[in-house]
Amino acid sequence: MEKTTRPQLDRAAWIQAALEVLADEGVQGMRVEVLAKRLRVTKGSFYWHFKDRQDLLSGVLETWKAGRIQDIVKQTRLEPGRERAQIARLVDIYSTSRSRKGLLIELAVREWARRDAEAAAIVEEVDAWRLRCARELFLACGLPQHEASTRSMLLYAYVFGASIMIYDRFDADIPRLTEDIRALIVGPPAPTSA
Repeated sequence: MEKTTRPQLDRAAWIQAALEVLADEGVQGMRVEVLAKRLRVTKGSFYWHFKDRQDLLSGVLETWKAGRIQDIVKQTRLEPGRERAQIARLVDIYSTSRSRKGLLIELAVREWARRDAEAAAIVEEVDAWRLRCARELFLACGLPQHEASTRSMLLYAYVFGASIMIYDRFDADIPRLTEDIRALIVGPPAPTSA
């Protein structure tokens, strides 16, 4: 009789499964038995990689944070002379191409952060990275610190707001509306000294 082998899972596989459950069911759904069933392994397998559920939750938060910061740094890496185009591209990337699963995870982590200090600290750190990196782009465009900070906040307020709204029927010309919003966020070119 041939033995069937169970899949070998590592910590990352458990965390990835937990992120999928987080997107579907929120933090309350990330229970060991739910994950084990989804992964088709025993609960005992979990304890090879985590000391307890809190260890898993911390791993999920750290993985989410690392992924978000890596993406933020990649999208905001300064390209001298192209800063305004980079900001416009940020508006496009984050407002039009967000994956549904990524958005669900983002919303679930933010909901989690409303009730959990560790999650709140992680979200605060990610948001600080978002705002700082965007501000660096605006500063590189020649804007003063206060205006660069304001535009960074406006950028992310728009991106997150638009991502959770259903506004397709608000205006007959959504592409024009989006272009106008992009122009307001990016702002006019900085005056050049003669």
